[in-house]
Amino acid sequence: MPDFIETPRFPEDISYGSRGGPSYNTRVVQVDSGALIRNSLWAYAQHNFNVAYGINTLAKLEALVYFFHAVAHGRAVGFRYKDWLDYKSCLRSAAPSAGDVWFATGDGATASFQLYKGYSAGSNSQARPIYKPVSGTVLIAVAGTAKTENTHFTVNYATGMVTFTGGNIPTAGQHITAGFEFDVPVCFASDELSVNIEDYNSGMAQVMLTELKYGST
Repeated sequence: MPDFIETPRFPEDISYGSRGGPSYNTRVVQVDSGALIRNSLWAYAQHNFNVAYGINTLAKLEALVYFFHAVAHGRAVGFRYKDWLDYKSCLRSAAPSAGDVWFATGDGATASFQLYKGYSAGSNSQARPIYKPVSGTVLIAVAGTAKTENTHFTVNYATGMVTFTGGNIPTAGQHITAGFEFDVPVCFASDELSVNIEDYNSGMAQVMLTELKYGST
């Protein structure tokens, strides 16, 4: 059994109404003076989603049960999830462009680069590794010049790695930018799916999804 399945994605009509978002892990110690010493333990957030809020019909509840059995096998198998608030390299209201995110700088030798999404507020910024870009959505530019997928570069849509081919490796100092849509790699947080049929036409389930973190903590 695989530990991750690229398709099918978790049902979009359920994820659209779900609730969740990013969380960090901070160790807080209160010293004798009352001051709080805070130590951030994770370099990147972990996203968690309560999909119960997206289940508003019996048909969606049935779709969840089928997905739980056929795809996920409880917590055993990971899958893609569309976070409707944060699924683009740009703001949700905009269309991705090849200049959205500066994610790497060429050195004349390195051919492969991990995709990142950037977040900024004032002088502060954070880069989030993107491991599950959506097939066909990745746009790449080198030093401001748009490149063509499968001519100048390829994308591993299972890992988020962009590889420049042949003589297209970016030279030293060239900024590499990208635009894309992406999914969150998740699994069910429990091996048990608790379902309640309220009447003949509706039901509910208590179920959480948790992001699968790769690489750095």
